[in-house]
Amino acid sequence: MISFIKGIVSEKHPTHVVVETGGIGYHINISLYTYARIESLEQVKLLTHLYIKEDSHTLFGFAEELERRLFRHLISVSGIGPSTAQIMLSSLQPEDIRMAILQENLDQFQRIKGIGKKTAQRIILDLKDKLTREPDEVIPELRGSDNTKKEEALSALIALGFNRLQAQKVLQKVIQDQPELVKVEDLIKVALRYL
Repeated sequence: MISFIKGIVSEKHPTHVVVETGGIGYHINISLYTYARIESLEQVKLLTHLYIKEDSHTLFGFAEELERRLFRHLISVSGIGPSTAQIMLSSLQPEDIRMAILQENLDQFQRIKGIGKKTAQRIILDLKDKLTREPDEVIPELRGSDNTKKEEALSALIALGFNRLQAQKVLQKVIQDQPELVKVEDLIKVALRYL
């Protein structure tokens, strides 16, 4: 099993990338969510899932562990293949998919192309218990200091009594909207305005 691929991006498209490492170019299918996270990068580390069929071996890449875990959960649902899972992860943020499952929000899924009411019900029925048992501590991987900064800010917000999941979501938004924030204190101050 290939757990991740790290290398130079030689081709980049909204649905796939070619990552060169060790003299080999790996064609990796990605979601729009991952594309947005790596769009400006020349070197990437993508978490991967190798999907094996009788006639093909297909690599799927993910910017963060939550997205890969959701992809694996989704393809375990009867009637959801890797292409449909990729469309879902392109249509909604991974955290939004997770929350839609936990809150049994059928409408959220029915807005996605190819997902009808029965499929949406099956996704919720099959995955709600699995997601409920998972830890809430999935922190999206960011580059180096951003990740440390976010972890410190998250710890501080939890210590202040805020819900971990809500704090993670707000911090992610703040870091994306205001990448110029360098100090942890500034990140916490801005996050507190949203919380």
